[in-house]
Amino acid sequence: MVFNFERKQRVVILGGGPGGYGAALSAAQLGAEVTLIERTGVGGAAVLTDVVPSKTLIATATAAQGLTTATDLGVQFFVRGQGDKPQRPEIAVNLGEVNKRLLNLAGEQSHDMSAALTQAGVTIISGHGRLDGTEAVIVSAGPGGQDFDRIEADTIIVSVGASPRVLAEAQPDGERILTWTQLYNLTTVPEHIVVVGSGVTGAEFAGAYRALGAEVTLVSSRDQVLPGEDADAAAVIEDVFRRSGMTVLSGARAMKAERTDSGVVVTLADGTTVEGSHVLMAVGSIANTAGIGLEEAGVELTDDGHIRVNRVARSSVPNIYGVGDCSATMPLASVASMQGRTAAFHALGDAVEPFDERNVAANIFTQPEIATVGWSQAEIEAGTIRGTIHKLPLEHNPRAKMMGITDGFVKLIATTTSRTVIGGVIVAPNASELIFAVALAVEHRLTVDDVARAFAIYPSLTGSITDAARALHKVG
Repeated sequence: MVFNFERKQRVVILGGGPGGYGAALSAAQLGAEVTLIERTGVGGAAVLTDVVPSKTLIATATAAQGLTTATDLGVQFFVRGQGDKPQRPEIAVNLGEVNKRLLNLAGEQSHDMSAALTQAGVTIISGHGRLDGTEAVIVSAGPGGQDFDRIEADTIIVSVGASPRVLAEAQPDGERILTWTQLYNLTTVPEHIVVVGSGVTGAEFAGAYRALGAEVTLVSSRDQVLPGEDADAAAVIEDVFRRSGMTVLSGARAMKAERTDSGVVVTLADGTTVEGSHVLMAVGSIANTAGIGLEEAGVELTDDGHIRVNRVARSSVPNIYGVGDCSATMPLASVASMQGRTAAFHALGDAVEPFDERNVAANIFTQPEIATVGWSQAEIEAGTIRGTIHKLPLEHNPRAKMMGITDGFVKLIATTTSRTVIGGVIVAPNASELIFAVALAVEHRLTVDDVARAFAIYPSLTGSITDAARALHKVG
């Protein structure tokens, strides 16, 4: 394609999630004529049915859990009963109000994002978009619906996201058999929710509903929850889950989920069954790339339907980019946003520095949270890269003692020779905030001595980061 620089470059974006939103703002900033096509609302699934509502629910669960554990700090809750006799009050969760609040927050965030795009000069079209070759996008009212617009484009950025994977023998009904997008229809805390899948989504919701007061059974097909994560971190979370009263079924594969007169029954591969009031199917996601003209345009996809892209989010077709969960990259909102900006900058000829996935910080919003960045201990132990590891339990941190924190740790990984920080794991309350210091060290290749020389507040949880760095100082 030959760009005509005598007019504004036309950028058409399919999908208004974090990736599409970031791409639209960046392209508009560079003076392009930007059209964004979104079928449900600006912010996409991340804002409306995934990240924003789920983390709001988890924040509520954490608050409820804090009330129940405050007695460990000497805080007691009583009301005056008959004859002024103190009675311990019950902590009740109004899930209907919780879900109403989180959906309102999601809607407000979507509105704010839409307003920001409009102010930047982006044209927003509500509808379904599909490619018409490599130089135009057709907009329709929906899959199989009537076409109502055709927009020519110099650059097309695809950011259509992903949807929950559905098993043939566990079809969601939105009432008892649920995907994570359907949980917010519940008006009361489930009596007993069976969570199928112990990955990030399953673990987060299992912990949240347990904290909200539900009986929870977590069905894990692996020997440990959170497979693929740091083994020490996963062990902490599984121990916390079991101590909370959660039932964790390890090495158990769910084959089907059926609705009964009073709830659900989940059948496992060994023939045993688990009964509950509800079941959450958290068994992965599927990229929303089918039927939108990608293959017809020559865009190369992976076997599971993700768009193959390079480090600047460019697909096999030069003027088509893929960003976010529909691309073959890390399924994180922060990554999608960075990809969107990178794609827009690259397409419009601006200077761009491809980001390194190795330096992406990720977080699991269990309680405590798990935050990671850089190389992992498993990779060190496998010999992929040489490194030295130091782990400090939080129970030795003075601020953690004050806060009643007994679970968690800080783990730093540095190269064996230069002692450059190349990775880290933090398991702690608000680990998503604490990991930033380690992420900076990894991104800018700081040594452990560089980190150790920085002043951490005393007492603070960040003090464990500098303590771990000092422990990795190489003498001689």
